[in-house]
Amino acid sequence: MTMVEKKINNSKVRLVRGDITDIDVEAFIYDITADAKLGTGYGSAIMARGGKTVQEELDAIGTCPTGEAIITGAGKMKAKHIIHVNGPKFHEPDQEGKLRSAITAALKRAEENQIKQLAFPPIGTGFYQVDLQLCTRVLVDAVSEHLKGTTGLDEVLFVALDTREFKPFEAHIGQGG
Repeated sequence: MTMVEKKINNSKVRLVRGDITDIDVEAFIYDITADAKLGTGYGSAIMARGGKTVQEELDAIGTCPTGEAIITGAGKMKAKHIIHVNGPKFHEPDQEGKLRSAITAALKRAEENQIKQLAFPPIGTGFYQVDLQLCTRVLVDAVSEHLKGTTGLDEVLFVALDTREFKPFEAHIGQGG
């Protein structure tokens, strides 16, 4: 498996290739809609691997406004938690600001729940058509900035499903992120 690794203060940042719903990590990020429904793509994988309890927890919470994050268990998956973010969708105004808010909210939920290991996919770059270059820059920069402060996170993973996702993250992390 190809991997890129970098140290920021006392935390480690790693770029790995794989399916975020099938990696052994304490918590991972999933991009959700305002109505807190899992949807298709990774949502289907979460339902298949995690079972119905994840959607049941989301139903009890009810909503996730744009730029916010909520946390649930991960059901039967290797991860213990899923931090669901509501990032930008379909070329809506202020994609960068909404993406940065969602990432910041996810990091805040991780800290509140004393999560030590957190994995991020490229947020919204599939079905929701967020530009991969924009996502890469905002995600790597926001996480790097967070890790430069006081944090309980020991490790943050960026998880790319394929070469198309991996290359921009590899380049941005290598530039100092």
